[in-house]
Amino acid sequence: MRRLSYRYQRTLARPAEVEGVGFLTGAGVRLRFVPAAPDTGIVFVRTDLGPPAHVPAHIDHVTGTQRRTTLGCPPAQVELVEHVLASLAGLRIDNCYIELNAPEPPGLDGSARRFVEALRSSGTVLQPARRAVWSVERTVVIAQGGATLAIHPAKDDTFRISYFLDYGLQSPIGRQTHTQVITPEWFADEVASCRTFLLEPEAAELRQKGLGVRTTTSDLLVFGRRGPIGNRLRYANEPARHKVLDLVGDLALLGHDLCGHVVGYRSGHPLNAELVRTLRRDLAAACCTPRLAA
Repeated sequence: MRRLSYRYQRTLARPAEVEGVGFLTGAGVRLRFVPAAPDTGIVFVRTDLGPPAHVPAHIDHVTGTQRRTTLGCPPAQVELVEHVLASLAGLRIDNCYIELNAPEPPGLDGSARRFVEALRSSGTVLQPARRAVWSVERTVVIAQGGATLAIHPAKDDTFRISYFLDYGLQSPIGRQTHTQVITPEWFADEVASCRTFLLEPEAAELRQKGLGVRTTTSDLLVFGRRGPIGNRLRYANEPARHKVLDLVGDLALLGHDLCGHVVGYRSGHPLNAELVRTLRRDLAAACCTPRLAA
């Protein structure tokens, strides 16, 4: 990997708070974004545990990627972190404590919209420390079970994500794509409001496991044979846009900015995490390798 540039780090100007019901536990959840010092990174704080447990949002702390991204080990664990992380990364907020009184953030409508609204209302401040912006020097591809996830070298100073969603011809979710340049403005306007989605049999399976007992079809997108049940799409390709949102959140676990073009095909949290692990290894090698003078 090669370092392209630097930018100054950011944190919140003041705390921001969001409340809602957790998708998994069905419990009321209070989440509080709190400003943090330079080079702190993003850290979840389980305030319901004694003493409060700190769980850094870093790939080294990922313990689960099935249907969602999980950090830490019980009891100091936080599940479904990707929407919160996407909100912070999408707005380029680098240092923040996320206080939680539950093992998951509030589910809200299955998107990042209310998190983004809270963060934008708080405002941000520049900090004296710098944050490096990196690009791969060659295309990196991760593949598994017919799904692929790749990152291509930067051609300019932008970070772009494309997602190709394909659940097959018989799926009620049609084939669709979305490509998005990730900037704070574009993320907030084009991606943040796109909601979690699942198929009706998947929703029934989760309920049988005791998950999502207080979540209804009006809270997130559940697709039946004829499309969303009791809900309407915000965009024709909302599921593909939500996959871009998830990628922004999972890639934030690298702890560094990226430039280049990420392309996903049928990929999800497992491949997202594996790509971050690969980039982390490449980044460590780049930092340890001295550059020859010209």
